[in-house]
Amino acid sequence: MKNEKIFLSILIVFILIISIFLYMNRDKFAYVGSVDIIEVDCSKKREILSEVYESDLRIRKSNELIKYAKEDHRNQELVISIIEKCGMPTLNEVTQKHMTAIWLGLQHTNKKYRKKYFPLVEKAVENGDLYKEQYALMKDRILMEEGKPQIYGSQLKDGKLYKLENPETVNERRKKMGMGTIEDYLSNFNIQFNPN
Repeated sequence: MKNEKIFLSILIVFILIISIFLYMNRDKFAYVGSVDIIEVDCSKKREILSEVYESDLRIRKSNELIKYAKEDHRNQELVISIIEKCGMPTLNEVTQKHMTAIWLGLQHTNKKYRKKYFPLVEKAVENGDLYKEQYALMKDRILMEEGKPQIYGSQLKDGKLYKLENPETVNERRKKMGMGTIEDYLSNFNIQFNPN
């Protein structure tokens, strides 16, 4: 009985400390909720995508994803809403920067939406509206999320190259996608490539 009271007292103190910490740091945490389809004006998709592009670059450069979680979430909603309400854009309608904004929104959303819209990304690459490298990055991320080996060696996990299918031929696959060698890519993260 005495041990239970001590344990209960420690637990209450612990919960109190965590509560105080969360309250004091509440601005650093953001629940952004689900990605919803929102109203977008299809005639203004160029302007919207320009804003998404600039916003995404600013968020990634700042390296403070928690601070910008709501803005990042909004970008994802805008991109998905444009696709749903206006259709997947092409280079006949928008610029390469705008197409990259579409890709960024999808690449940075959750796996459910990335997988759902991946066929559109694949088709856009086939049509020349998106870069092959963008396809490779998204394909590797989807494979990693499914627990499968990646193909192009673009994804890292826990500071290491995530498992890779046929590592001995990865540079051939990367070259076909317009990507540099795996060795050069990994050197940016101070990781040495070991095909074994």
